[in-house]
Amino acid sequence: MADKTPTPHIGAKYGEIAETVIMSGDPLRAQFMAERFLENPVLFNKVRGMLGYTGTYQGKRVSVMGHGMGIPSMAIYSYELFNFYGVKKIIRVGSAGSMNPDLHIGDLMLAQAACTNSNYASQFQLSGTFAPIADFALLRAAVEKAEELGYTYKVGNIYSSDIFYDENTGATAQWQKLGVLAVEMESAALYMNAARYGGRALCLCTISDSLVTGEATSAEQRQTGFTHMMDVAFGII
Repeated sequence: MADKTPTPHIGAKYGEIAETVIMSGDPLRAQFMAERFLENPVLFNKVRGMLGYTGTYQGKRVSVMGHGMGIPSMAIYSYELFNFYGVKKIIRVGSAGSMNPDLHIGDLMLAQAACTNSNYASQFQLSGTFAPIADFALLRAAVEKAEELGYTYKVGNIYSSDIFYDENTGATAQWQKLGVLAVEMESAALYMNAARYGGRALCLCTISDSLVTGEATSAEQRQTGFTHMMDVAFGII
């Protein structure tokens, strides 16, 4: 693996990234996590502005890094981390839109599984439909940590959409009928890559807006205000 680094998208050399990586769509959120949680963080990547840092948290070596928006971006970064950098575990901390009337701004959504409208799984040439799921041990640990910290959360199915501005105005209602709790844009690719390449993965999201009530937050709030999911993520590394 060492001879394949740096990659076209990550400027780190093999060994500069920890086996556990906490990832966020926004690279500035990764920078915020490095400054808030890591001891002696070292910048290992700034290619394309996708900031990544490695340091320690309570004596454990861990990296934080951005992954960008959408399944293609997450797919590239998680593929390279799993296949070229020896990463064993990726925890995504991101924002999501609630599709459930009981999930409100600031609540946590722990993605047990990920539905998607993406064609990403077609490359695997399966004879049926693959169901991308989280690593159960990570999911159970996250539930226990959220309970310990007293944070409000729900566990269930998330919808990883390729489309942010959807012409199909009835799409949300159809997913709601099947009990899907929230929508974001990356988890399905992360779960598929973890399954295919022998990694472990979990998506922890904070509800940033509601497709039910119309509640919403600002970009600044999403960048630095969603610390509960970070507390959980760092608490289970």
